[in-house]
Amino acid sequence: MIGRIRFMDQQRVNLDGFAREDPALGLVALRSPEDPEPSLRIAGGRVVELDGRAEADFDAIDTYIAAHGLDLSVAEEAMALPDVAAARLFVDPAVPRTEVVRLVAGMTPAKLARVVALLRPAELMLAMTKLRARRTPSNQAHVTNLLDDPLLLAADAATAAAYGFRELETTVPVLADAPSNAVAVTIGAAAASPGVLVQCAVEEALELELGLRGLVSYAETVSLYGTEQVFVDGDDTPWSKALLTSAYASRGIKMRVSSGAGAEVLMGGAEGRSMLYLESRCVSLARAIGSQGVQNGGIDGASVAGSVPNGVRELMAENVMVMARNLESCSGNDALMSESHVRRTSRTLPILLAGSDYICSGFGSIQRYDNMFGPSNWNAEDLDDWLAIQRDWGVDGGLRTADPAGLETLRRRAAEAVRDVYRHLGLADFTDDQVEAAVDAAGSKDLAAEDPLVVPQAARAIRAAGLTALDVAAALRDTGYDEEAERVLAMLAERVRGDHLQTAAIFDDGMRVLSLVTDPNDYAGPGTGYAPDPRRQAEIDAIRQQRGVADLRRDQAAFVSARLAVRGPATFGTDPREVVVGVSPGVGRTVWKTLSGLLVTEVIQELLYGLEEEGCVARIVRVNATIDVGMVGLTAARLAGSGIGIGLQGKGTALIHRRDLPPLANLELYSIAPVLTADLYRRLGVNAGRHAKGATPVPARNPYTDEAIEARYHTSVISLVALERDCADPAAGPEELVLAGEAA
Repeated sequence: MIGRIRFMDQQRVNLDGFAREDPALGLVALRSPEDPEPSLRIAGGRVVELDGRAEADFDAIDTYIAAHGLDLSVAEEAMALPDVAAARLFVDPAVPRTEVVRLVAGMTPAKLARVVALLRPAELMLAMTKLRARRTPSNQAHVTNLLDDPLLLAADAATAAAYGFRELETTVPVLADAPSNAVAVTIGAAAASPGVLVQCAVEEALELELGLRGLVSYAETVSLYGTEQVFVDGDDTPWSKALLTSAYASRGIKMRVSSGAGAEVLMGGAEGRSMLYLESRCVSLARAIGSQGVQNGGIDGASVAGSVPNGVRELMAENVMVMARNLESCSGNDALMSESHVRRTSRTLPILLAGSDYICSGFGSIQRYDNMFGPSNWNAEDLDDWLAIQRDWGVDGGLRTADPAGLETLRRRAAEAVRDVYRHLGLADFTDDQVEAAVDAAGSKDLAAEDPLVVPQAARAIRAAGLTALDVAAALRDTGYDEEAERVLAMLAERVRGDHLQTAAIFDDGMRVLSLVTDPNDYAGPGTGYAPDPRRQAEIDAIRQQRGVADLRRDQAAFVSARLAVRGPATFGTDPREVVVGVSPGVGRTVWKTLSGLLVTEVIQELLYGLEEEGCVARIVRVNATIDVGMVGLTAARLAGSGIGIGLQGKGTALIHRRDLPPLANLELYSIAPVLTADLYRRLGVNAGRHAKGATPVPARNPYTDEAIEARYHTSVISLVALERDCADPAAGPEELVLAGEAA
């Protein structure tokens, strides 16, 4: 195997699995030979044929969809539409969303899958922009840890809410810990913001119990499948799922179902059908059982879908089907579908750009190793990347930059609230040291080993005592956390009102409900639909890493030195051994530190040492008329008795020039300032001295690393140039400088 292939084999993308299409196994994304032809026959107001199957042969999924999942008043019109004509409705700005939703309500699963399969990637983005239910995009976070540590859970929940996540989903490595996790995350969310919905994803009976007690406020782990056999394997039916859906809704608990491509493949029950068709059955069923929405887009099977041709396209098509069925879309991006950073970004970017009700159904706001759902497609390691991508495109990905200074205070309040509530309720007794460790921890590996029985005992006590969110609110009030108590109570009150049970409902940080009803998507082409308002756009733009000239001016001011002083106007030299070191206008005024981290005085000193080694006489001149390093060096050369000059910009770029060369020519050039060292500058001084003596030295070559000219330096360069430009005066002549400690 040749070296090029050996090198390529070592790249991260080759950690992924790639499968050949195999319809017999369900390893096919958009169309399988076994997918049924769309059909619908109605007799006496009853569906007697659905997608090629007669009523007598209906399985449980067919039966439920036929009875509850189709609008028969529009079915004939919808089914008569040619597939291409129907697909065009999805992307035509002149066709309102409501018209697409009206027609899709009458489409069978096979018809909808056939239509959506026609949409190309760019068209899927247009369809998603137009068809999502809620105008304003949002995002959901995973908040978990290896230890189920309640102090860390609370601190991390508060952090996630501070970054803008409006739903927080926790789970457990130990099932019995669930009540404790639910309480800790609820308190942590309340410490940061009103209206943050909380879920504890565990076994359905326990999850419902936590919801009935008010300890969680939404659920989404009610799983649907596209084949009857997989349903049966899980001891479920569409009727049992409908009953569970109603149970949540009847107690004011927001609820969506979960499905997604690859589930049936993983369970050996794909029946040779395509992933898109099977998921279309799930989405139709979700509509039929009365769910508010669907969490899909692969989910646990995302890597399966991603292994086949068009698989990532299929994942997005799943989300579009949910939107077309007039349901909330929680559009995946939660399960890691690739070890390649490029592939997992390409999987998410179209959805981020188009916008979704929830762009991620679980962004791992904690570190990858602490994510008890398994690594997400996006984790805490990627949070700054996400914020930068939002800023790059000017789009709302649901998040904002939290104030780094304020996070410490917020995390401490959340952790202290849990400590005090647990102590007040007799659940556990945490120390101040444990609180401080949780506040500072980047993840559970930063915590000291504690008694492993503390959390299970607290969880058992919560469950045995029948503690409710009302008890938690009272404990918060009694321990001095009035604002958090009010926020927990406000969520309980909203569950009585039930406005958040509308499709695609979230609470904003003012406890206003944004949903299909109150915040409907009104996209109808350019100039319409959601765009961040100026306040929100400012949040998107203001990432913590952004820098300006004022920031750099403050940084440079920290290195001001008295070593450089003005001697007077520069004159022409006559000594044939003289080499002039020319510096740019800002050096010694506004610029004191180069991109490599060396002080400009240190750089000048090294250049002088190099010249001294060659027996040359050095003079320092500040060229005030220009910031161009070529002209700075040429001016220095014309002033030098030897005709050789060194040009040095404040950012560290340097060259050797000769008086008879054109401005853009030079003898030697260091163009990559960030990687220059003291030794390299001394070498440049040595070579300048040898040129002055008429020798032909070995050129000093630019060092190179793949970080040398990365974008991280560009903004600093722009700001440094601005500082230099402020000092430039085309009418001012060069002036001679002296470096303190050198001969006058």
